[in-house]
Amino acid sequence: MSIERSAIAERTVSLLSSGSVLAALGVLSFSLSFPGTVFALDGFGPWSATGVRGLIAAVLAGGSLLIARVRLPDRSDWTALAVVAGGCAIGFPLLTTLALQTSSSAHSAVVIGALPMATAIIFAALNRRREPLLFWVAAALGGATIVTFALLQNNGRPTIADLYLAAALVVCAAGYAEGGRLSAHLPGWQVIAWAVVVAAPINLAVAAWALPHESVHLTAKAVAGVAYIGAISQFGGFVVWYRGMGLIGVTKASQLQLAQPLLTVLWSMLLLGEHVGPAVPITAVIVLACIVVTQRAKRAERQAAQP
Repeated sequence: MSIERSAIAERTVSLLSSGSVLAALGVLSFSLSFPGTVFALDGFGPWSATGVRGLIAAVLAGGSLLIARVRLPDRSDWTALAVVAGGCAIGFPLLTTLALQTSSSAHSAVVIGALPMATAIIFAALNRRREPLLFWVAAALGGATIVTFALLQNNGRPTIADLYLAAALVVCAAGYAEGGRLSAHLPGWQVIAWAVVVAAPINLAVAAWALPHESVHLTAKAVAGVAYIGAISQFGGFVVWYRGMGLIGVTKASQLQLAQPLLTVLWSMLLLGEHVGPAVPITAVIVLACIVVTQRAKRAERQAAQP
């Protein structure tokens, strides 16, 4: 019996160490971020929810860095870490939370679904890479699809929520691009951990100001929501995501992430009871197709350049 239990335990450990499983867990974690934020808004204001989630993540990240006895990053890394902190640990959480006050979770997921494409564009610009024409055509089509979707959903005019989402897309893509560069010499989980710690003073100031000024009701839904987006969306999900990406590579991990917007749409229907019209999944699929084309265009260019 003990031998059988040992075999089962070994298979379980092997499964959990699989890069694909870890990357998929990361995608699953992120797909619940918008519904979790909507839950948090049941009892917190947008500023207090953002500040509190940042502090929860900072406690976990700081504790992990201390337990692992990670040394401080090099001085040359701090500027990039500040960009990651501003984009991923402050800007994106705040802007998407502000958007979700008036925008549905499903609508927001479709707009933010262009994040991998926006990250690739910013990464190419920062590194002055010449991408193939097909890459730019697909990126332009994906961007035009998102803009058209937002306008059609709101009678031809962008809403303030759409502007928040567009800004969130840009700052998070910049953070991802800088994080990608840092991950070349720092473990991915350390990149997000240090970024969360760097953002902690600002999130502390935001929470200290917002909690007395915004109406706060500690409902079970709100507490569960803010705990999830703090512990999982802003830190824990990144840990398994980066670990999985390190094991299977960026390309395969990015392909798994293509399912994230559709998963969020599904959770929005099941957990929030949102009504999703046909435009939502159709737009999501078109954007995902554009992202696949951009990735394959870059990969084909690199393979053609090899001797």
